[in-house]
Amino acid sequence: MRVIDAVVVGAGFAGLAMVGALRRAGRDDVVVLERASDVGGTWRDNTYPGVACDVPAHLYSLAAHPHAGWSRTFAPGGEIQDYLRGVAEREALGDRLRLRTPMLGARWDAEGSVWRIDTGAEPLVARSLVLACGRLTEPNVPAIAGLESFPGPLFHSARWDHDVDLTGKRVAVVGTGASAVQLVPELARTAAHVTLFQRTPAWIVPRGGDDIAPAERERLAAHPGEMARLRAQLYAEGEERFASRSGDAAASTAARAIALGHLHAQVADPALRAALTPDYAFGCKRVLLSDAFYPAVASEAVSLEPTALARVDGSTLTAASGETYEADVLVLATGFAAAQQPYADLVHGDGETLAEHWSEGMTSFGSTVVAGFPNLYVLNGPNASLGHNSAVLMAEEQAAYVVRTLAERDRRPDRAVRVRPDAEAAYTDEIAAAAASTPWLTGGCRNWYIDERSGRLTLLWPGTVQAFRERLAGTDGSEFEPVHSPVRG
Repeated sequence: MRVIDAVVVGAGFAGLAMVGALRRAGRDDVVVLERASDVGGTWRDNTYPGVACDVPAHLYSLAAHPHAGWSRTFAPGGEIQDYLRGVAEREALGDRLRLRTPMLGARWDAEGSVWRIDTGAEPLVARSLVLACGRLTEPNVPAIAGLESFPGPLFHSARWDHDVDLTGKRVAVVGTGASAVQLVPELARTAAHVTLFQRTPAWIVPRGGDDIAPAERERLAAHPGEMARLRAQLYAEGEERFASRSGDAAASTAARAIALGHLHAQVADPALRAALTPDYAFGCKRVLLSDAFYPAVASEAVSLEPTALARVDGSTLTAASGETYEADVLVLATGFAAAQQPYADLVHGDGETLAEHWSEGMTSFGSTVVAGFPNLYVLNGPNASLGHNSAVLMAEEQAAYVVRTLAERDRRPDRAVRVRPDAEAAYTDEIAAAAASTPWLTGGCRNWYIDERSGRLTLLWPGTVQAFRERLAGTDGSEFEPVHSPVRG
């Protein structure tokens, strides 16, 4: 059976960034596995009303594929999906892209120094395996008593049922995170009434942004230097936000004042304002952007229930406060199982699965390579998320590191690189030390950045993009076991 140089799992931003980096490095022997029928990842799956990115579109795009055609500062989800389709076409993947082809299992063959990958059809053998599966892929469905008794349409925001007509319906939304903040204003325009169950309020700052005029799009398309300068400006603005998100006293105080001013300007009722005011540090949870959410919640079209949904009895919804509501449609805007990656059970390394290795939270070296899993690379995995800038930038840095590491792999007699366990442990300690005093751990909130099994910060990178770039650029291969080390099988 032919041995493929690299198999990439996932065709969202990270997967397309990876295959592009490989091909620009002259590594065309690559296969991309995608379980769905189209590329796009998050932007393929999330099609709820109002879905858009909260990072400026000109920065939320791949450096190798700048795009001047965005219609708005913050691109709608459908435009991002179209952009990713265009990237896939420009990368000329052809039969390298295998749609409707999931990775059902992957096992390291120590004797052959290859990964053996089960797809349910043609098995694949690869020297290296890159997991670009994303972290916002598996909807989190909370354990709510009686949820199965709800008689009407019930779906997660990431699995939107477009066959359900919400006109004139009583719609209940569970959750007030990033998806709900975009979704609720849209529902308020069409539903008879919206009931919003809020477990915890979010810090929300003005979104701003405008439609981008056709003349401006044409100008950026005609002048690549202008596009580059715009990206650099947006990048710098994002890096500046790190201070307020990570606990810098002056920056956090200023950002908190902006958020509270935004709330006071848009919500006149003092009792409603109080219910919408977080009691935890700014930055502890993801900071949201919206100019439409507060006006919607303050309108007669929406009722805010300031506690979680506790029980469902048919069409009657009971909140933790004891209040009851009637609903025709129930939407779960309850996030994703991000800390425990769904693919982890499928990947078998040197004697254990990734799930077993990560039983107390994800660990890695360089947020990319994992001890006990030779020639395996994880994009968008441990400590590779951001709360202040474009996560696409992180994936691109990881892809560049993978390409450099493949060169190291090819120099070794057994064509395998193995991360030293102590290097992974030291990197994990490095992350913990950097995060120890930040709001993510000390801010008094419950967030999805933390793995509750260990209390460690396992999703966010606790630094700037520049710091991550320098950290990976500073690696010299010493993170890997020496060539003369015995092969573990």
